[in-house]
Amino acid sequence: MKILFVTDNFYPETNAPASRTLEHARVWVEAGHAVTVLTTAPNFPEGKLFAGYRNRWWQRESIEGIDVVRVKTYITANEGFVKRTLDYLSFMIAAVLASPMLPRCDVVIGTSPQFFAALGARIIAKLRRRPFVFELRDLWPASIVEVGALRSSLAIRMLEALELYLYRSAAAVISVTHSFKRELAERGIDADKIEVVQNGVDLARFTPAPRDSQLGHELGVNGRFVVGYLGTHGMAHGLHTVLEAAALLKHRTDIAFIMVGAGAQKRALEMRAEELRLTNLTFVARQPKERMPALLGLCDLCVVPLRNLALFRSVLPSKIFEAMAMRTPILAALPPGEATELLEALGTGEIVAPEEPVALADAITRLAADPAKLTRFRENAARVADEFDRRHLAQKMIQAIAKRIGQPLS
Repeated sequence: MKILFVTDNFYPETNAPASRTLEHARVWVEAGHAVTVLTTAPNFPEGKLFAGYRNRWWQRESIEGIDVVRVKTYITANEGFVKRTLDYLSFMIAAVLASPMLPRCDVVIGTSPQFFAALGARIIAKLRRRPFVFELRDLWPASIVEVGALRSSLAIRMLEALELYLYRSAAAVISVTHSFKRELAERGIDADKIEVVQNGVDLARFTPAPRDSQLGHELGVNGRFVVGYLGTHGMAHGLHTVLEAAALLKHRTDIAFIMVGAGAQKRALEMRAEELRLTNLTFVARQPKERMPALLGLCDLCVVPLRNLALFRSVLPSKIFEAMAMRTPILAALPPGEATELLEALGTGEIVAPEEPVALADAITRLAADPAKLTRFRENAARVADEFDRRHLAQKMIQAIAKRIGQPLS
């Protein structure tokens, strides 16, 4: 099958959409499919071009057998609704304009969270008279409304109308959670064309290994119980809770916090850490994807927080699967929902109420003193991690697409 995948995030960016697309496309190429990814010059989330790239109208490279075409866009940091919308729109327009120069395809896939990339894919599919598949990673615009990034009722209604159009016009919708599928079905979308392909992890990359003592020395955490957050520092994550918990544990010199990544809230969090005089917390800049397993391997606990909003009951953070692959116990500060139900079933971590620093600090203290429980979490992770191997999930996705568009896999 010849696949055109339209996404505004791709390797060497390291956020969840970029990782998922790379890891799926790599498996598809190995299986004999031809994959072209239409994307931007890497710049997420700081809005700064990665080394070796320029923001040009047309750049082409091959990454692990994937044909990657990058187009020029308006680049901005992942903050501010108007600027980000201009960024999204510019990619959609550039993608459509570049599409006549791309190889022939059998299917066009567009992905969220924001769905201007998916709309661009829908337009390209219509121009090429090919089926359109929508990979649904987030219920946008509901997510930006929930976190307060969009308040205009007219804009919300327009975006919701566009959202429903994309669902209805898609030959298939690939949802990352069962909750999203139920939500769409309740809104009148044909459930038969929705396939759930959860987030997962590249088990070839995220492999348990001895702790990197050199890296631990660089970060000043050797010999300490390390609590880590690795990911985007965004409006959805409620990371102020982690800072407040660190403040409550300042007297515990045996406990250290690391926060790895970048995002819209990074500077505000750094300023708040200075106000709290947090000598037990280290901010680490966004790291290459290749370094993430070693950083995660330093952690005795991987914190997975989200704000206490009803919308986040339906999400399933990819950090959960990466932590399980590395046998790192999880401390989830999430609203009750799909992610908490999964963690309870798997027994790979502990759950506390979101946005409650005292509860988070108490859980850290309790787990640091309970090595037997941490060992049990690690053993459970070793038992179930294979269930979320990205290779199996990539195969499931391409099989679902082929079935729904009537395209043979060979």
